[in-house]
Amino acid sequence: MISNKIKVVFDKSVDAIFAVILLFIIIGIAIGTLQLFVTTWKLLAFKGITGHYIDIIADVLTLYVLIELSRSLVEYFNTHRLRLTFIVDGAIVFVIREILIALFKHDLKPDMIYAFSAFLFVLGALRIASVLVYQREKHLAEQESH
Repeated sequence: MISNKIKVVFDKSVDAIFAVILLFIIIGIAIGTLQLFVTTWKLLAFKGITGHYIDIIADVLTLYVLIELSRSLVEYFNTHRLRLTFIVDGAIVFVIREILIALFKHDLKPDMIYAFSAFLFVLGALRIASVLVYQREKHLAEQESH
C-alpha cells in the first residue's frame, strides 16, 4: 500500500522533472533556430564565408542533438521508458559534430581519428543492438496481446 503511493509520487515527480527539462530543451531549440537564422543572415555581409560555415554546421548539429534528446523525453511520456535509440542517435550526431569541427579547424590528429572511429563503431553497434532489442520486445508484446 505504502509502496504504491511512493511509486505514484515517484512517477509524478519524474514526469514533472522530465517535463521541465523538455520545456527548457524546446526553449533552447527555439532560441538556437532564431540564432541560426541571424547567423545565416550575417553571412551575406561577409566577403569570405568559408570560415563561417563551421558556425552554421556546429549550430545545425547542436540543434539536431537537442531534437534527438527531446524525442527521447517525448517517448518517455508515451511509454514511461527511455528509448536508447534516440539517446545513441544524439550521441552519434554529437561525435560527428565534434569531428566536423575538428576537421574544419585542421586540428584532427591521427590518434583522435582512430579514437573517434572506434567510438562511432561502438555507438553504431549499440544503436543497431537497441533497435533489434526494441523490435524483439515489440514483437513479443504483440504476441502476448493476442
